[in-house]
Amino acid sequence: MPSQEPETIDRYTIDTAPATGFHYRLALFTGGGKFIDGYTLGVLTVALAVIPPDFGMTPFYAGLVGSAALFGLFIGSAFIGPLADRIGRKRLYTADLILFLAAALAQFFVQSPSQLFVMRLILGIAIGIDYAVAPTYLSEMLPKRLRGPLLGSLAEIWRIGFLASVIVGYFMRDMGPGAWKWILVTSAVPTALVMLLRLGAPESPRWLVRQGRDAEADAIVKKYINPEAGIHDLIATVGHEQGHKRSTWEATRILFSKQWRSRTLFAGFFWIAQATPQTAIFTFLPALFVALGLAGGLGPTLIQNIFFAVGGVVGMFLINLISRRKMLVSTFWLMAISILALVVLPDPSAAVVITCLCIYAFIEAIAGNLQFVYPSELFPTSLRAAGVGMAAAMSRIGAAFGTFVLPLVLASYGVQVVMIGTLCLLVLGALVSQKYAPETANRGLQEEPAPDAH
Repeated sequence: MPSQEPETIDRYTIDTAPATGFHYRLALFTGGGKFIDGYTLGVLTVALAVIPPDFGMTPFYAGLVGSAALFGLFIGSAFIGPLADRIGRKRLYTADLILFLAAALAQFFVQSPSQLFVMRLILGIAIGIDYAVAPTYLSEMLPKRLRGPLLGSLAEIWRIGFLASVIVGYFMRDMGPGAWKWILVTSAVPTALVMLLRLGAPESPRWLVRQGRDAEADAIVKKYINPEAGIHDLIATVGHEQGHKRSTWEATRILFSKQWRSRTLFAGFFWIAQATPQTAIFTFLPALFVALGLAGGLGPTLIQNIFFAVGGVVGMFLINLISRRKMLVSTFWLMAISILALVVLPDPSAAVVITCLCIYAFIEAIAGNLQFVYPSELFPTSLRAAGVGMAAAMSRIGAAFGTFVLPLVLASYGVQVVMIGTLCLLVLGALVSQKYAPETANRGLQEEPAPDAH
């Protein structure tokens, strides 16, 4: 049973505490997982472009390998990540990187596309666990005013990881027939570093209160967040969230119950509409540029990734200046406009192609900051890891499908069909968001009531 609310009320709560170095360090350590994710997906972009023909990487296998990590991410975030709502955030926060490190190193020894697919699938499972656990953990430790910028920074760190991998791969691409293996295995370096940095992380006080472990929660808040901060707000609201020992299947059932399904489906769909074209396009960007008539696709790929990284920085500044809903809807329409020229022009010039895709990358990076902010704010503590994990899992279904079919569609129907599909999905994302997106900005995590069951 939870202990009684203390007679003396502390000056601060987690939501109202001043920013400290701990908050920023935790954001950095959490962001390290997103750097690894971006690096892992980005490094494949260059590796696929330099794999020797005798390895057997047909368009079918290219799509399969390109989407493997995304399928794995679905498994990890939907079925393993929600364990954090039962066993705590801390354990999985480090354990997922151990699995990732082993699979990253094993990529060097693969002998066939099917073996590479298996290793990429395992990498994806580890990433998926981190998608469910890391943003949930960070959101529960941050004060209200830092939650938007620092959770949004996770998406920017993802982009920096993606860009870093393209740069590393670009300079390693001429190392010989086995260069692609060395390129892929470089992801083990940042993984080992982040794994060491995460050792010793404290448990989430919000989760501890859900278990009735109030004294432990209060001690962590005072040690890591502020000596004058306490958990009286958590104790006062803990009764609103029952069933903290739910299994993964029970949590999933509740997420899709009448009470929560609108938020679950919205969180998953907006992420699908953002991530599907972005992941598919960026994975096969060199081939896409070549199909659009630009020789030497790696150069334009590097340029677009720079715009991608810069856009994320801009998004970090905008996220507390614009409401969540307005930011989501407007960026969908702007991305659709940026792709429109590549749909209507039968033979666009190189300048038009690069400009349109760079604008798309810039806007998508701004919008992508919401992927780790919005879902964390839509669900209560007892469902947060499950809700974030489910949204991430749903997004990866779309991203995996798009990444698998893009090389096949590109080879069979041409680049314009790819652009038409991208445009349609972005317009649909804008329309759905206009109708269903709730506003969550400037609310404490404990303030969010259960939505009406309509």
